[in-house]
Amino acid sequence: MATILVTGSAGYIGSHTLVQLLEAGHEAVVVDNFCNSHAVSLSRVQEIAGRPLSLVRGDIRDKDLLREVFASHAIDAVIHFAGLKAVGESQENPAIYYDNNVVGSLSLVQVMAEAGVKLMVFSSSATVYGDQEGQGQYSEEASLAPTNVYGRTKRMVEDLLRDVAASDPAWRVVLLRYFNPVGAHPSGLIGEDPNGIPNNLMPFVAQVAVGKRARLRVFGDDYPTPDGTGLRDYIHVEDLARGHLAALNAFSAGVMAVNLGTGRPYSVLEMVSAFERASGQPVPYEVVQRRSGDAAVCFADAQKARRILGWQADLGIDRMCEDAWRWQQKNPDGYGV
Repeated sequence: MATILVTGSAGYIGSHTLVQLLEAGHEAVVVDNFCNSHAVSLSRVQEIAGRPLSLVRGDIRDKDLLREVFASHAIDAVIHFAGLKAVGESQENPAIYYDNNVVGSLSLVQVMAEAGVKLMVFSSSATVYGDQEGQGQYSEEASLAPTNVYGRTKRMVEDLLRDVAASDPAWRVVLLRYFNPVGAHPSGLIGEDPNGIPNNLMPFVAQVAVGKRARLRVFGDDYPTPDGTGLRDYIHVEDLARGHLAALNAFSAGVMAVNLGTGRPYSVLEMVSAFERASGQPVPYEVVQRRSGDAAVCFADAQKARRILGWQADLGIDRMCEDAWRWQQKNPDGYGV
């Protein structure tokens, strides 16, 4: 078993991955500044897994803090989640995103190199592909053309890691490009807890179903898709977490990019219907104008993950909605309760 440094692990995907790391017998050292997450999630992670973790409260831009972490723990590899992730916010505050996501990653990489730890799984995103006309399904070989600041920060960190690995063959890096994570742990103890108005579809739908919001806004119903709404590749966060453990066992020379998605897109209205089935609650919605930059279709070519990682998504749309609803019912105000 290994000792894994997990940055930003109190967040949505990090917390679910932590549970699986601990359940698999790994030791976890956590660094998080809780700028957009809650410490209570880590308490619940330990409750679910029945094992402790080591928490260091701090920021990865603090190199002295990172040096102390590596000096105090025999770290074998790093899973790097830390960063800001809201597309709209990134457009409004680009400097903050470049500082957190790019400068933070550079700081981490420099201290890892000093410590001689050169194994990393990086939390990237399908936003690095952007919206390429006529593409729809994206393989890892597709060109990278992000259309927003958040996506550009992810691409810049990918470029940083490629350049570092090219300069030093000891580096082994897996870039995991997520599509649309949804769902929650089946216990209902951890899940997605967005700040303010949700940016993503599933938490917004869940908040409508639980009565926290009046209705969902559907951005456009005139796309060239079967029901006119956008098609996206939704993946259960439990499957996504499992992908990180698979990546830890698949390091090879240099940098490897791998999509984590189901390869099967669903429309906005299909997701709404599935959530109504799972919750037994109506989800009223209104159609509003399209958002600038939204693609009609975006989903993963997931063949490389099956071939290289031995991983594939197992949990379908009904399970995604059932688990998301359980989390929402148990935690109507997220970790604030």
